[in-house]
Amino acid sequence: MKISRLALPLALLGALLLLVAGPGTRFTVWQYGTGLLLMRGAFFVGLAAAVFALVLLIVPKSRQGRAATLAVALLIGLGTAWVPWNGYQTVKSLPFIHDISTDTENPPQFVDVVPLRAQASNPVEYAGEEVAKQQHEAYADIRTLEFSEPAAATFEQALNAAEQMGWEIVAARSDEGRIEATATTFWFGFKDDIVIRIAPASSGSRLDIRSKSRVGRSDVGANAARIRAFVKAMS
Repeated sequence: MKISRLALPLALLGALLLLVAGPGTRFTVWQYGTGLLLMRGAFFVGLAAAVFALVLLIVPKSRQGRAATLAVALLIGLGTAWVPWNGYQTVKSLPFIHDISTDTENPPQFVDVVPLRAQASNPVEYAGEEVAKQQHEAYADIRTLEFSEPAAATFEQALNAAEQMGWEIVAARSDEGRIEATATTFWFGFKDDIVIRIAPASSGSRLDIRSKSRVGRSDVGANAARIRAFVKAMS
């Protein structure tokens, strides 16, 4: 049946929507909202292609001579639909926050990064108690780090860790014990800003780190994951 020839092109269309959604946003071909709409479109097109291919595989006449092609369309369609579906499930499982700090009572403050966030939809200020409560419930392990080394040594270690993680260093003020940086996500090119605060402590030094997204209500766990990776690097 000629209609069976549509299954694979439909599946490939869904895969194409998925593949261009991120890079198009990263290279400012369109706004991130468009990229997210393309991801949603990829889900529906991929799912439609998978269902279409499955139905055709069930019908003997339609799969005759095209079983392998329909099977490929089914797999591509399912794989394409799974990516945005899995992302959506992740969003639902995490709090709708985008500002994570090891110190939620007195979070490190952005200074040098502030001009870079002039066009950001998320304000630079910390949202307060409600965000802190959600963070503590979802990411209880994220808390202030304590070191036996003096603040100067911790500062150098933190700066090296930030550079090794590929962050763009915006400011490194050793006299103030403050490091500010920007991290860019791989696929969509979202920019999240980080501020690290190092202060002397009775037994050595203490370090707090805050990571905040410029856009989006939910960070899909990216900021918490970034802080955890930094803590691991400091270890």
